[in-house]
Amino acid sequence: MVSPQTEAHSRIFAGTGNYTMELLSDPGNKVAEKYGLAYKLPHNLKEVYLRLGINLPEYNGDDSWTLPMPARYIIDRSGVIRHAEVSMDYTIRSDPSHTIEALKSVMGKNR
Repeated sequence: MVSPQTEAHSRIFAGTGNYTMELLSDPGNKVAEKYGLAYKLPHNLKEVYLRLGINLPEYNGDDSWTLPMPARYIIDRSGVIRHAEVSMDYTIRSDPSHTIEALKSVMGKNR
Protein backbone atom coordinates (compact mmCIF):
# COMPACT_ATOMS: atom_id res chain seq x y z
CA MET A 1 0.00 0.00 0.00
CA VAL A 2 1.25 3.49 -0.83
CA SER A 3 0.17 6.35 1.44
CA PRO A 4 1.01 10.04 1.69
CA GLN A 5 1.25 9.65 5.45
CA THR A 6 4.62 10.12 7.09
CA GLU A 7 6.51 6.94 7.88
CA ALA A 8 5.80 7.46 11.58
CA HIS A 9 2.04 7.66 11.03
CA SER A 10 2.14 4.69 8.65
CA ARG A 11 3.87 2.64 11.36
CA ILE A 12 1.12 3.60 13.81
CA PHE A 13 -1.50 2.55 11.23
CA ALA A 14 0.30 -0.74 10.57
CA GLY A 15 0.40 -1.43 14.30
CA THR A 16 -3.40 -1.22 14.56
CA GLY A 17 -4.00 -4.37 12.52
CA ASN A 18 -2.52 -7.58 11.26
CA TYR A 19 -1.36 -6.33 7.86
CA THR A 20 0.69 -8.52 5.58
CA MET A 21 1.25 -5.90 2.88
CA GLU A 22 4.19 -3.58 2.65
CA LEU A 23 3.41 0.05 3.51
CA LEU A 24 5.21 2.60 1.36
CA SER A 25 5.31 6.34 1.95
CA ASP A 26 4.58 8.84 -0.84
CA PRO A 27 5.48 12.22 0.71
CA GLY A 28 3.56 15.05 -0.92
CA ASN A 29 1.64 12.57 -3.11
CA LYS A 30 4.37 12.83 -5.76
CA VAL A 31 3.78 9.29 -7.09
CA ALA A 32 0.00 9.76 -6.93
CA GLU A 33 0.39 12.95 -8.98
CA LYS A 34 2.37 11.10 -11.66
CA TYR A 35 -0.50 8.62 -12.01
CA GLY A 36 -3.13 11.38 -12.03
CA LEU A 37 -4.54 10.23 -8.69
CA ALA A 38 -3.87 13.18 -6.39
CA TYR A 39 -6.55 15.75 -5.68
CA LYS A 40 -6.64 18.83 -3.47
CA LEU A 41 -9.38 19.06 -0.87
CA PRO A 42 -11.58 22.14 -1.22
CA HIS A 43 -11.66 24.62 1.66
CA ASN A 44 -15.06 23.47 2.99
CA LEU A 45 -13.80 19.86 3.22
CA LYS A 46 -10.67 20.98 5.05
CA GLU A 47 -12.93 22.52 7.70
CA VAL A 48 -14.96 19.30 7.99
CA TYR A 49 -11.80 17.19 8.31
CA LEU A 50 -10.44 19.47 11.04
CA ARG A 51 -13.75 19.40 12.96
CA LEU A 52 -13.55 15.58 12.83
CA GLY A 53 -10.01 15.71 14.22
CA ILE A 54 -8.38 14.73 10.92
CA ASN A 55 -5.35 16.96 10.51
CA LEU A 56 -3.87 16.03 7.12
CA PRO A 57 -0.85 18.35 7.46
CA GLU A 58 0.07 16.51 10.67
CA TYR A 59 -0.49 13.01 9.22
CA ASN A 60 1.10 13.70 5.85
CA GLY A 61 3.90 16.03 6.91
CA ASP A 62 2.98 18.81 4.46
CA ASP A 63 0.29 21.45 4.08
CA SER A 64 -0.83 20.54 0.56
CA TRP A 65 -4.17 19.10 1.68
CA THR A 66 -3.98 16.54 -1.12
CA LEU A 67 -5.11 12.94 -1.03
CA PRO A 68 -4.77 10.09 -3.52
CA MET A 69 -7.74 8.33 -5.06
CA PRO A 70 -7.78 4.61 -4.23
CA ALA A 71 -6.21 2.70 -7.09
CA ARG A 72 -4.71 -0.67 -7.94
CA TYR A 73 -2.39 -1.18 -10.86
CA ILE A 74 -0.77 -4.20 -12.40
CA ILE A 75 2.40 -2.94 -14.07
CA ASP A 76 4.58 -5.24 -16.13
CA ARG A 77 8.37 -5.34 -15.93
CA SER A 78 8.69 -2.86 -18.80
CA GLY A 79 6.54 -0.30 -16.96
CA VAL A 80 3.34 -0.81 -18.97
CA ILE A 81 0.10 -0.64 -16.97
CA ARG A 82 -1.74 -3.88 -17.80
CA HIS A 83 -4.69 -3.41 -15.45
CA ALA A 84 -6.05 -0.43 -13.51
CA GLU A 85 -8.80 0.05 -10.97
CA VAL A 86 -9.42 3.62 -9.77
CA SER A 87 -12.29 5.05 -7.75
CA MET A 88 -13.04 8.71 -7.11
CA ASP A 89 -14.88 7.62 -3.96
CA TYR A 90 -12.45 6.49 -1.26
CA THR A 91 -15.15 4.26 0.28
CA ILE A 92 -15.46 2.16 -2.89
CA ARG A 93 -12.69 -0.37 -3.34
CA SER A 94 -12.81 -3.55 -5.32
CA ASP A 95 -12.36 -6.87 -3.64
CA PRO A 96 -8.74 -8.09 -3.72
CA SER A 97 -9.92 -11.23 -5.50
CA HIS A 98 -10.70 -9.08 -8.58
CA THR A 99 -7.09 -7.90 -8.65
CA ILE A 100 -5.81 -11.46 -8.27
CA GLU A 101 -7.99 -12.59 -11.18
CA ALA A 102 -6.75 -9.68 -13.29
CA LEU A 103 -3.16 -10.59 -12.40
CA LYS A 104 -3.73 -14.19 -13.46
CA SER A 105 -5.22 -12.97 -16.72
CA VAL A 106 -2.33 -10.59 -17.40
CA MET A 107 0.24 -13.26 -16.55
CA GLY A 108 -1.47 -15.71 -18.90
CA LYS A 109 -1.33 -13.20 -21.76
CA ASN A 110 2.36 -12.46 -21.22
CA ARG A 111 3.64 -16.04 -21.33
